[in-house]
Amino acid sequence: MAGLVVDAARCVGCGRCVRACGNAGIEVRDRLAYPTDGCLLCGACVDACPVGAIAIEHSQVDAADLASWHDVWVFAQVEREGGLAPVAIELVGKARELACARGCRVVALLAAAESEPGALASTLIACGADEVRLARDERFASADPELLAGWVCAEVRAGRPEIVLFGATPLGRELAPRVAVTLQTGLTADCTVLAIDPQTGLLQQTRPAFGGNLMATIVCPTHRPQMATVRPGVFAAPEPDPSRMGAVVAAPLAPGAASRVRLRALAPTSVGASLVQARRLVVVGRGIGSQKNLPLMRRLAELLGAQLGCTRPLVEAGWLDYPHQIGQTGVSVAPELLVSVGVSGAVQHLAGIGGAKTVIAINEDAGAPIFGAAHYRVVGDAIAVVRALVERLEADAAAR
Repeated sequence: MAGLVVDAARCVGCGRCVRACGNAGIEVRDRLAYPTDGCLLCGACVDACPVGAIAIEHSQVDAADLASWHDVWVFAQVEREGGLAPVAIELVGKARELACARGCRVVALLAAAESEPGALASTLIACGADEVRLARDERFASADPELLAGWVCAEVRAGRPEIVLFGATPLGRELAPRVAVTLQTGLTADCTVLAIDPQTGLLQQTRPAFGGNLMATIVCPTHRPQMATVRPGVFAAPEPDPSRMGAVVAAPLAPGAASRVRLRALAPTSVGASLVQARRLVVVGRGIGSQKNLPLMRRLAELLGAQLGCTRPLVEAGWLDYPHQIGQTGVSVAPELLVSVGVSGAVQHLAGIGGAKTVIAINEDAGAPIFGAAHYRVVGDAIAVVRALVERLEADAAAR
C-alpha cells in the first residue's frame, strides 16, 4: 500500500522526524515512529531520519492501464441564467490545444436542467469540442455539487479520460475536489499554465506557490485522470467555428440520484459587471502615488470604454474595493486591451493578466517586471503620462 513506512528494526525513536514535520504527520510512541492522519507525504521526515528507517512507498500502476486512458474532458458549467459560463468556453479552447498535442479528442461534459440545451452543445462543438456528453435533467436545477460529482465520476469511469479540466468558479471549487477524492487521483487548483510534456506526455500543471513567490509545475504520473482547475480569464476564449462537426451523446443521470439540498431562495447581489468579462481594462498600482489620482484613472478608463482594476496593495490600503483586485488573490482577466498604470508587476499580479491580448504598461522604473509582460512600454511619470493621454483622448472625442 502507498504511504509512509517505518522500519521498526531500524527506528531508534530519536524524534528527529517529529521535529522535521510541520504537519504533525508523524509521532513517536514507545521509542518507535508512527505516521498519523496529518501526513502529507512531503518527505521531510525521510530526509531527517539519521538511520534511514523511514521511506515513502508509492503505489505501482500498470503502464498498460495508464495507456487505456485517453481524451481531454472539460466540465462545461451552466450558469443559473441558462447560458454557458465563460470559463467553459475558455477551457474548451485550451483543451483543443492539449488534445492536438496528444493526438486525441476533446469531450465536454454538459449537465443542464433546461428542456432544450442543444444550443449550448452546439456552442461547445463550435469552440473546439469533438463530443458533448449531455445530461438533461431537472435535478440539476440547483447546481448541487454532490449530485454533479456523482454524475461526473460515473462518466469518467465509463469514458476513462486522461485529463479533466474544471473552471475555478465557486461551483468548480466544490465539484473538482469531490471528484478527485472519489476517483482517488490528483488535483491541481488555480492553474495559470497547462501544457503537455513532449517527453512523457504528462499534463504539466503550473500554478503560483508560496504566496506567489514562485511558479510550481505539478504532474500526476501514476493516477488518472489528471485533473486541474483554472480561473476564469486565464485563457482566451477561442473564436467559434460554426462549421465544426461533433457528436452529442446522451449521458443521463442515474435514476436513483437525488439532491440532499433544497434551494429555498436566491439573494441578489449588488456586484457590478465582472472584470473577467471586460474587453478593456485600466489597471492601477501603487505607482499612481495617491488616492486623489483615482479620478484621473477613472477618466482614462471612461475615455477608453474600459473598467478600472487594481493591484492588491490598493485594496489593502482601502483605495478600491476587493472586486477591483486583479491577480493571484483577485481575479484573472483576458481583455483585448489592458493599460497598466504604475504597476510594478509582481508575479502574483502577472499570473492574473496572462490572458490579455495587448498590454500597455506605464511606469517610471525602466526595470519594472511589468515591462516583461507588456507589448508596448512607456517609461515615465505615470500621472504625467496619463494626464497627457486623457487630454489627447478628450481632444479627439471633441473633434468627432
